[in-house]
Amino acid sequence: MTDYKATLNLPETAFPMKAGLPQREPEMLQHWNSIGLYQKLRQIGEGRPKFILHDGPPYANGNIHIGHAVNKIIKDMIVRSKTLAGFDAPYVPGWDCHGLPIEHKVETTFGKNQPADLTRERCRAYAAEQVEGQKADFIRLGVLGDWANPYRTMDFSNEAGEIRALAKMVEGGFVFKGLKPVNWCFDCGSALAEAEVEYQDKKSDAIDVAFQVEDADKLAAAFGLSSLDKPTSIVIWTTTPWTIPANQALNVHPEFTYALVDCGDRQLVLAEELVEGCLARYGLDGQVIATAKGEALELVRFRHPFYERFSPVYLADYVALDAGTGIVHSAPAYGEDDFRSCKQYGMSNDDILSPVQSNGVYVESLPFFGGQFIWKANPNIVVKLDEVGALLKHASITHSYMHCWRHKTPLIYRATAQWFVGMDKQPAEGSTLRERALTAIEQTEFVPAWGQARLHGMIAGRPDWCISRQRNWGVPIPFFLHKESGELHPRTVDLMEEVAKRVEKEGIEAWFKLEPVELLGDEAAQYDKIADTLDVWFDSGTTHWHVMRGSHPMGHEQGPRADLYLEGSDQHRGWFHSSLLTGCAIDGHAPYRGLLTHGFTVDENGRKMSKSLGNVIAPQEITDSMGADILRLWVAATDYSGEMAVSKQILQRSADAYRRIRNTARFLLSNLNGFDPAKDLLAAEDMLALDRWAVDRALLLQREIKEAFDSYRFWVVYQKVHNFCVQELGGFYLDIIKDRQYTTAADSVARRSCQSAMYHIGEALVRWIAPILAFTAEEIWQYLPGDRNESVMLNTWYEGLSELPEGFELGRAFWDRIMTVKAAVNKELENQRAAKAIGGNLQAEVTLYGDAALTESLAKLGDELRFVLITSAATVEPLATAAADAVETDVGGLKLKVVKSGHAKCGRCWHHREDVGIDPAHPEICGRCVENIEGEGEVRHYA
Repeated sequence: MTDYKATLNLPETAFPMKAGLPQREPEMLQHWNSIGLYQKLRQIGEGRPKFILHDGPPYANGNIHIGHAVNKIIKDMIVRSKTLAGFDAPYVPGWDCHGLPIEHKVETTFGKNQPADLTRERCRAYAAEQVEGQKADFIRLGVLGDWANPYRTMDFSNEAGEIRALAKMVEGGFVFKGLKPVNWCFDCGSALAEAEVEYQDKKSDAIDVAFQVEDADKLAAAFGLSSLDKPTSIVIWTTTPWTIPANQALNVHPEFTYALVDCGDRQLVLAEELVEGCLARYGLDGQVIATAKGEALELVRFRHPFYERFSPVYLADYVALDAGTGIVHSAPAYGEDDFRSCKQYGMSNDDILSPVQSNGVYVESLPFFGGQFIWKANPNIVVKLDEVGALLKHASITHSYMHCWRHKTPLIYRATAQWFVGMDKQPAEGSTLRERALTAIEQTEFVPAWGQARLHGMIAGRPDWCISRQRNWGVPIPFFLHKESGELHPRTVDLMEEVAKRVEKEGIEAWFKLEPVELLGDEAAQYDKIADTLDVWFDSGTTHWHVMRGSHPMGHEQGPRADLYLEGSDQHRGWFHSSLLTGCAIDGHAPYRGLLTHGFTVDENGRKMSKSLGNVIAPQEITDSMGADILRLWVAATDYSGEMAVSKQILQRSADAYRRIRNTARFLLSNLNGFDPAKDLLAAEDMLALDRWAVDRALLLQREIKEAFDSYRFWVVYQKVHNFCVQELGGFYLDIIKDRQYTTAADSVARRSCQSAMYHIGEALVRWIAPILAFTAEEIWQYLPGDRNESVMLNTWYEGLSELPEGFELGRAFWDRIMTVKAAVNKELENQRAAKAIGGNLQAEVTLYGDAALTESLAKLGDELRFVLITSAATVEPLATAAADAVETDVGGLKLKVVKSGHAKCGRCWHHREDVGIDPAHPEICGRCVENIEGEGEVRHYA
C-alpha cells in the first residue's frame, strides 16, 4: 500500500501540548525582565491618553493570601487590557508600612520595653523584609508593574509628603483637637479607626438599675401630681455595668410617653410601651397611675446609685423602645451619643468623668472599684448595686459587640484628647467636609453600582475622624501646643514644612529627635512638642497626594485624579473612605473617578477561608502545582461583585477550560506551519466564504470582548473566548477546514485561505487572552508566524479582522443556519455510530430533506456541503420527497437520512467515494486526491 502521508499538509508546531506552567512561567518572567518590558511600555505609551489605576497598598506584614492574589490579578487584567486598548497605563505597586501590627510584631520578637528609636528602626527593617517577600509573590502571579520602583509609605519622601498633606488640611481648617469618645483597644493602647473594628458575639451582664429621684416635687409636677407619696426611681437598662461609675445623666426621648408605675412599696418611671415587659422581668405587679411626655421630665434630677452626685434627665432622640426601659443611662466619657447629649446641655470637657485608664483599669482614686480591670469589675458593680437596693434585674446575654480586628478583644468607647478631622466643621473656605464628600460620591462611577449607596451611607452618618494614635511606628503629627492656652503655634503650617524637609532626608526619626528650640528659638519654652502619630489610614488615604503628586508623579491630562481605585468591599470603610475624605479636604473632590469593589474569597460551600476549617488555599501552592495562569483564569471566570468561591475542584475546572483554550491555540499554530503572512496572506475578497465568515465572527467577538474589558466584566470575556474556542472554532470551523487544510495543495488558494483566516484569528485571540492568561499569551505570541516584536503587550487590539460586506450572499445568517443544520446532522451521526450502523462520520452519506427556503440555502454550497457536514456525500432534496424512514430534527423544515456508504475508502483523505481507484497509477485514492497531488488541485468556492 502506498504511503501518501508525505503528500498531506499535516499540522506541525513546536508549541507544546503540555503547558508545564509551573516550570515555564518563571522563564517568561525572566524574559520580561531581560527585555525591560515595563520600561518599554512606558516608552511606547508616550503621547497616548493615560489611564491611571492607583494601587491601594497592601499591608507589609505576612505572606500574601488568596484575597491579595485576586486583588492584584484584577488590577493587572485592567492595566493590561487598557494598554492593549491604546492607553498609557502605568502601574506602580505600593505598600502600607506603618502601624500597630508591625510594631506589635517587633514587640513580640524583641520585647515591649525597647527604646522608641530602636523600635522604629526594627519596624522599618521588618516592613522592608515583608515588602520583598510579598513583591516576589506578586511578580510570580504575572502582575506587570514598576516592581523596581514601588512606593512604600515608609519611604522618607512619602513620610514627608504625608506631613505636607496634613498641613494642607490644617491650613484648610479641617483639623482640631477635642475630647471625644473614640474606639479604644486596651491591647493596642490606642484609638482605632472605624475600619479596624469588627463585630463578634460577646457575653455581657445585662442589668436594670433604679436611680432614686432627688427632685421629687418636679417629678410629681411632670406627671400632673401634687406630690409623690412613695419612694420613686427611674429605671435604666444597660449591658455595660462598668460604665455605671461614670454615669452623669439620664436620657429620655422627648416624644415618648413615660409612665409612673405603682409597685406597692415603691414607684418606678418606665416607658409606657415597655411597662408590661419590665414588670414581668422584675417579677413585680404594678399599676400605671400617671403618664407624661418625655419632654416634661427634662432636667429632673435623680441620685447616682452609690455615689454622692446627681444625674439630670436630658432629652435625646436616639433613645429607642426596642429593648430595655426606654431610659438610657449616660456616661459621656464612654459613649458617642452620651457625649454628644451631655455637651449639648453645656457639660464642659473638664466636667466629664473618665475613670478608666488606657489599659482598662480604673484609676486608684475611684471609690469601691479603684485599680480593678473593667471587665473583672462588672460583677463587683452588680453586687454593689444589689447592696444599695438599686438592682432590679441581672441577667447574662450574648450580643454582637465591637472587637479589635487585630487582638480579637472587646473594645470600649473612651473619651480622650485626640486630633480630629471635622466632618461638619466649617473650613476656611467652602462647604464642610461631609458636604464635599457626599457630592463627590455622586460624581463617582461605582462598579458594582451598589457601592455608591454603601459609601454614601457611611459618610452621611460617620462621626469626626480621629487621626491621632499613641504609637511609636507611625508618621508624627508635628504640632507644637502652647503650654497655657493649648493652642497650636500660629506658624504651624510653616513649621510643618520645616519638619517635612527634615523627614525627607532622615525619615520620621527626624521629628522624634528634634529639639523644639531648633525650630522655635526663644519661643521653645512656651510650647510642648506632641508625641502622637497619625492613624495608618491617613498614610494610605493621602497616597493621592504624596505618591501620585509626590514620589511617583502620574500626570493625567484630566488633572491629578486616578481613573480607578480598586479594592475589596471592606475598603468602603477603609482606603476608599480615607482617600475620599483627604481628597475632598485638600482638593475639593475625590481622588478617583471610579471605584471598583470585589468580594471576598470563600470555599465551594460559601464558608470563609479559615485555617481551622482547613479550607485555605495559598496562591503560592497554586502557582507551584498548577501555574499562575490557572489562578488568573479562575479570577477572570468569577463574577467578583459577590463572594468568590475557590477550591481545588473549582481550580481543576479552570484547568480544564485552560486546556481547551490552549489546544485551540495549538491547532491554529500547528496548521500555520509553513505560512508566511508577508507573502501567503490572502486579501479578504480572495478568501473562501467560510473563511471570511470565521474572520467576521472573530471581529464581532472582538467588539464584544473589548466592551467587556472596558466595563471590567472579565467573566464575560472568559465565557465568550471559551465558547468561541469550543463552539464556533472547535465545534464547527476548525473541524470543517481540516480536510481542506490537510489535503489540498500546499500553496493553493483553498489552503492559503483557511490559513489566512487562522492567522487573523490567532493574532486576535492572543491579544484577547493576554490580560488574563498573561504567560500563555506570551508563549503563543512567540510561535505565531511573521515578523513580530518582543511581547504581545507591546501591541494593541488586532486591526486585521475584516467584516463581511453588507449583502454578502453567504453572510452571517447563512452560516448561523448551517451551524444549526450541522448540529442536527451530528446528532443523528452520533446515533448511527452508537447503533454500529456506521464507524466514523466519513463512512456516512446523508440526505437532507428541507422546505423550500432551507433547500435553496443548502443548495448554494453544492458538492461542498459534504465538507461542511464532514460526510462522504451530502445531497439536498425537497421535504415533500422525504423517505419514510427519514429522521425528524429539531430544525424546523428539516428531515434527514443517514446511510452507510457503499464506496471504497480513499487512502489519503478517508472519504468514501465512487471514484476511488479511477486513476490506475493511484488505485487507493479518489480522483480529488489525485488532482491535488498531480494536477492543478481542486477548486473550492465556499468551504
